[in-house]
Amino acid sequence: MLASEDGKELWVLKWSILEIKHMYRRLNLVAGMLAILSAGMVIGCKTQQGKLEFVSPGNESRILKGEKVEVRLKFPNPLVDSVVYSVDGDVFERKTDTTAVVFDSDTHGYGNIRLSAKVYAQGKEDIAYREVTVVPPAARTYAFEVIGTFPHDQGAFTQGLYWDQGNLFETTGQMGESTLRKVDLSTGKVLQKADMASDEFGEGMTVVGDKMYVLTWQNNKGHVYDKNSFRLLKSFEYQNSKEGWGLTHDGKRFIKSDGSNKLYFLDPATLAETGSISVFDENGPVDSLNELEYIEGKVYANLYYGDRDEVVIIDPLSGAVEGRINFVGLYSENRAPYDNEMNGIAYKADSGTLLVTGKHWTKIFEVRINER
Repeated sequence: MLASEDGKELWVLKWSILEIKHMYRRLNLVAGMLAILSAGMVIGCKTQQGKLEFVSPGNESRILKGEKVEVRLKFPNPLVDSVVYSVDGDVFERKTDTTAVVFDSDTHGYGNIRLSAKVYAQGKEDIAYREVTVVPPAARTYAFEVIGTFPHDQGAFTQGLYWDQGNLFETTGQMGESTLRKVDLSTGKVLQKADMASDEFGEGMTVVGDKMYVLTWQNNKGHVYDKNSFRLLKSFEYQNSKEGWGLTHDGKRFIKSDGSNKLYFLDPATLAETGSISVFDENGPVDSLNELEYIEGKVYANLYYGDRDEVVIIDPLSGAVEGRINFVGLYSENRAPYDNEMNGIAYKADSGTLLVTGKHWTKIFEVRINER
């Protein structure tokens, strides 16, 4: 009996030792897993806490010019030595705490700007960025009233139009077909015409004094003609604006478009570019600026959109679109889906009306513009 009991006790002891070993292994495994989870949580917390970022304004948000915008950051550590706030590299505020600051958008022009915040803390630096766009108020909308209709050469791929002392001047485009014209408004008859070079695509034009200034599309140059004889006097080269679209004159300088959202300013004597301004409306940049006409301090621009006939009114000092004229329904006579766009604005100062037409249109319309 004693031998049997001793054997039983020995077996129980061996089993207990084996269980303790298994338990120890399980504890080691659990401890290892906990260590991994703990390390992951620490790393995750450090990653999350270590990210300096903007809370407001939102990324790529639009800010109305004149609006005072709260600039607030998410700081990984509330203990900072200093925070330097800048816009496009220019400092506008310095702080020694994490409270929000205010950015005054009225101190900047329209367009895209970059806000930055550089944080100094415990001998280290961190920086965050935010891209926003400063935009003008919503443009006013205008309606048109047709007060006269005149015949127009349907073969004319109209690119520029100008009314000068009772005479209508026009430029047309297309390779090998580009022309300068003097047209009788009442009959549509071409009174005088000159062909441009066969490798040139004629574009916008304007008249100043006894000269006619005409752009080419992609030849990187424009021409100056005698208004009366259509004789070529000289040419001038483009610079930052690589294409010619629209051209007008404000009494002191030329204003040119190249299909982008920029207006370029040209010296009246040398025709060298002296600067530019970007054009924006309440939604952002307005591109495809085409034929231009300067009217009482504002630039009227055709927009080169095939799906609508629209003219915008631009403040050339700020680049803001202040008005919008929707000419939908003006001309629908056998409209083609392309190469039939509205293009051509001429101002009749004596009546305060506009002459408008388009590529291959059979009519020129005299319209009066009224604010809605």
